[in-house]
Amino acid sequence: MTITVGLDVGGAHLKVARFDDDALVDVRQFACPLWQGLENLGLALNGAVPLLAGAEQVAITMTGELSDLFESRKKGVEVLVDSLTSGFGQKARFFLGRRGFCDAETAKAHPDDTGSMNFLATAEAVGRLRETALLIDFGSTTADVVAVRRGVPETLGMSDAERQTTGELIYTGLTRTAVMGVVTSVPFQGRWVGLAREYLATMADVRRVLGDDLEGIDVHATADGRGKSTEESMVRLARLFGRESVSGTPAAWRVSAAYIREAQLRSIVDGACLVLSSRPLPQEAPVVAAGIGEREVSEVSGRLGRGCESFGQVIGLEGALMSAATHHAPAVAIGLLLQEAWKTSMRPD
Repeated sequence: MTITVGLDVGGAHLKVARFDDDALVDVRQFACPLWQGLENLGLALNGAVPLLAGAEQVAITMTGELSDLFESRKKGVEVLVDSLTSGFGQKARFFLGRRGFCDAETAKAHPDDTGSMNFLATAEAVGRLRETALLIDFGSTTADVVAVRRGVPETLGMSDAERQTTGELIYTGLTRTAVMGVVTSVPFQGRWVGLAREYLATMADVRRVLGDDLEGIDVHATADGRGKSTEESMVRLARLFGRESVSGTPAAWRVSAAYIREAQLRSIVDGACLVLSSRPLPQEAPVVAAGIGEREVSEVSGRLGRGCESFGQVIGLEGALMSAATHHAPAVAIGLLLQEAWKTSMRPD
């Protein structure tokens, strides 16, 4: 039996997918706040030991090089590659986008190709199974939008800097984004209120106020370090309005929270429309939903007038494993791509 592991090393989470032979058997997310120190990567990997045990090849993609722990993207790539290689040795294979899988030295020599290519891994995996599709991966921090045509991701940009101008990278996330980064004023009790530009509440608070269950999805501390109940989220949200939560009914706060959520989804719809304006897809081409915001992507697809499939469905999974693979798609995709590359290399000439 060949054991392959896919790792998506982010600045806030480590996502790990385990394959026994060709079958995905487990995929999980671990908190990994790199901005608080590199030791957090080690702690996350320690938590992932049951998934890593016996791995013969480890496929790695990363966005953690963008953490403000590092003085530059290049330095971040070097440190993360060295750290991961010290743990996995020659088993580690780094995904360099169009360059494919490479060893550690090649990865460090090409930091722009090594960093922030997880979106492309997911899109390539989708392209193996869908001729045309619009991938929307809505995670905790960002949303990626990638057109797939003729089975190939057709990206307008490859770097974050380029993709932030094309609609392919929207810096808004389901949970971690600060509310002040989504809207500046919100309706409350019949008046527009200009919000405090302070880190007082996140989109996780907005969604809890709206009744969403974020258990196992929102794994980081809240803005004030307190709990994650609906009532505590309402308190944090109210502070942005210069108010106490008791100054409004729960129904009033839900109206304000719904407006904030709507503004966030509208930014993703706008990005998708910008991508589609330059990479037209037939109307029957579905949206493929990935990330912990899978349910929200399904709503976005409806606004675009398109059907929607989850990433887990596309790769043929069911039940809880389908949901987990969808939520942590890049880790799964990178494992699938390495398995394919390995099989291709083993074919006789």
